[in-house]
Amino acid sequence: MGRRLIAGLKAWRYGTVLGVFLAVVSVLAWRLVDLHVVDQEFLRQQGDVRTIRVEKIDAHRGVITDRHGESLAVSTPVQTVWANPSQVDADDPRLTAVARQLGLREGQLRARLRKYAGREFIYLRRKIQPELARQVMDVGAPGIYSRQEYRRYYPAGEVTSHVVGFTNIDESGQEGMELAYNEWLSGERGKKRVLKDNRGRTIKDLTLIRDARPGKSLSLSIDLRLQYLAYRELKAVVGAHNARGGTLVMLDVDSGEVLAMVNQGAYNPNDRSQLSADRLRNKAITDLFEPGSTMKPISMAAALESGRFKASSTIDTSPGFRRFGRFTIRDHRNYGVINLTDVIAKSSNVGISKIATDLGGDVIRDLYARLGFGQPTGIGFPGEAVGVLPAPPKWRPVEEATLSYGYGMSVNALQLAQAYMVLANGGIRYPLSLLKIGDKPVGQRVLSEQVAFEIRQMLREVVERGTGTRAQPGFYSAGGKTGTVHLVGKDGYEDSQYKAIFAGMAPIDHPRIVTVVAVDAPQSGEYYGGEVAAPVFSRVMGDALRLLNVKPELELGQAGKPEPASGERG
Repeated sequence: MGRRLIAGLKAWRYGTVLGVFLAVVSVLAWRLVDLHVVDQEFLRQQGDVRTIRVEKIDAHRGVITDRHGESLAVSTPVQTVWANPSQVDADDPRLTAVARQLGLREGQLRARLRKYAGREFIYLRRKIQPELARQVMDVGAPGIYSRQEYRRYYPAGEVTSHVVGFTNIDESGQEGMELAYNEWLSGERGKKRVLKDNRGRTIKDLTLIRDARPGKSLSLSIDLRLQYLAYRELKAVVGAHNARGGTLVMLDVDSGEVLAMVNQGAYNPNDRSQLSADRLRNKAITDLFEPGSTMKPISMAAALESGRFKASSTIDTSPGFRRFGRFTIRDHRNYGVINLTDVIAKSSNVGISKIATDLGGDVIRDLYARLGFGQPTGIGFPGEAVGVLPAPPKWRPVEEATLSYGYGMSVNALQLAQAYMVLANGGIRYPLSLLKIGDKPVGQRVLSEQVAFEIRQMLREVVERGTGTRAQPGFYSAGGKTGTVHLVGKDGYEDSQYKAIFAGMAPIDHPRIVTVVAVDAPQSGEYYGGEVAAPVFSRVMGDALRLLNVKPELELGQAGKPEPASGERG
């Protein structure tokens, strides 16, 4: 009986174990069937979720070129190294090599990885050379990755920096045309689905969700040849006279296009490590100054337009000065009775102020306004300064007098160039443009052709025998006007600091281009517009006209002109 009981227990135990075993096997078998047949699609989707990612496709920014297609700003492909801190062991010895390659401090790198251990993305080094990124990836540290981005590069460097401007690290415009046309230049990122391995490396591109759309190109009116020429000469004169800075603007007479625009000091947009805020300004547009005697030809145009004066009219400038209470207007010397051409050629303050007294302030101001002073140029450049054109309810005699030779008002260099463009092209004011234009724009007549012609003949005399003889541009005829004004400081006019200005055009009979040169605070002893700014005009205009294939007009013996007499230096 006992034996049969023991045998039964053994059989029961065996059956139980066998049953449990068979049950386990059955469950496993069913689970295998469930996984491979019933839930196959679900599991595949779950696997894809862990390996398929949506990535952005960077779009390169539009190219900026000069009028002939020369690149001024381009976007080049570079690499950005980033990390997934959740995948990185902050104590990994390979991070030593990563930090060294990227120029980072090892301790700071490890500390950042520990601090952001719960994140999946941090930048390590943005927009570096592809070869350097490859060396970092060759280290093989887990959780360290690279991706392609674009970096803005400016082939002409500081030569075009004030016009073109620059972008930030995310390729968003910060200054200049990069800022003004940021939306136009910016591309639109695309998206794609990719398959990645467990280390985050892309194995395969799966689906294109949206293609990247590159930014649109921008063709500027700038002629890079003339821009280099203007930059070289302006930099040279600022250095030679130890000046505080300078500006040069060149316009196409028949279209209003800006052919060159440079400033000193400048900056290199490719290396902004030493960048200072005062160097960022495009002073030709953003900085204001009193134009001084460069306004005398425009006041003279108002006189001729009024019909009260002719080019042959005479003015008695004796005794060489005029008093308005405690304020005195002076000429360099007593010129006596002179005609209107000599008023301009000799830059007589007394002569032009007497004309202004006869005309009245409103007549002169009206022509100033028609030429664009005291209002935006419409060029669309960020930070443009409008300037000041006074309009008192009642003009005092001293206000009329000083307005006639450019005091008591403020302009920028581009506005001054625009006014001389009108004199050069026969009285038409064209809209100014920093973009290359196709068809000739529609202009507005603001001055009669006859008056513009007579003023050009006076400007010719300034260069041939007056205060601007140093402005003669080699084998081309020219006309223009000198100007020398006191700089304004925080406490008013600075007695020993001047701005030397020359505004002119060439060839004078059929002007092609207008150029304005302004040099701030020359310290070499020479400071008159005829001494400092006029020679820059001469060199720039002579070379520019040759580059534009303008036929020389003058013979060898006519190209050189004498120095201006003492006291007649503009």
